[in-house]
Amino acid sequence: MGKVHPQALVSSTPCYLTSKQESFTVWMKSLVLSGKGCTVFDSDGHVVYRVDNYDCKSRKQVHLMDFKGEVLFTILRKKFKLFGFWEGYRSSGSEIDKTKPGFQVRKTLRLIRGDSPCKVTVGLDKNQASQYKIGSWSSKSAYKIVDKFGVAIAEVKRKQSACGVVLGEDVLSMVVEPCIDHSLIMGLVLVYSLINSKM
Repeated sequence: MGKVHPQALVSSTPCYLTSKQESFTVWMKSLVLSGKGCTVFDSDGHVVYRVDNYDCKSRKQVHLMDFKGEVLFTILRKKFKLFGFWEGYRSSGSEIDKTKPGFQVRKTLRLIRGDSPCKVTVGLDKNQASQYKIGSWSSKSAYKIVDKFGVAIAEVKRKQSACGVVLGEDVLSMVVEPCIDHSLIMGLVLVYSLINSKM
């Protein structure tokens, strides 16, 4: 079986906010045998993030981890009357403050089939909250995260090899614009994948 990314699976201390555009490879497979999840590589082929869900039947709680297995975000599915939503709680060490979610993702209603667009609120403090939207744009496997002005801050689509061959549906390319926390973007990508049953 060919490698998803040709480089080693180790990384140095990560930085989640950079001054340049960052590219990642998102492989919608867990490195753990028989587990659900995904593995994210940076442009040098190092593992940056991973999700390993040992309980394949439960998607109500997902942990976004760094390459060492330290939890960065705990993502919980919440139920509210007929509609559900997702909240992401940033972890600091071994503690998770479940009173202050870092972001919330709500699916917007859509009458036709296909991936559901989502509304995102980051920083749920009403004075400092940022609004984003996630939605498909050219195909089922391509979507963007845009700010309130419609400017794309991240784009996810099927990955192509250097010679132009489109890889499998479970191998994605994620591009994050400068000065954007890519750990947050990865949390949003996870929620969007869960909402649309891609993970």
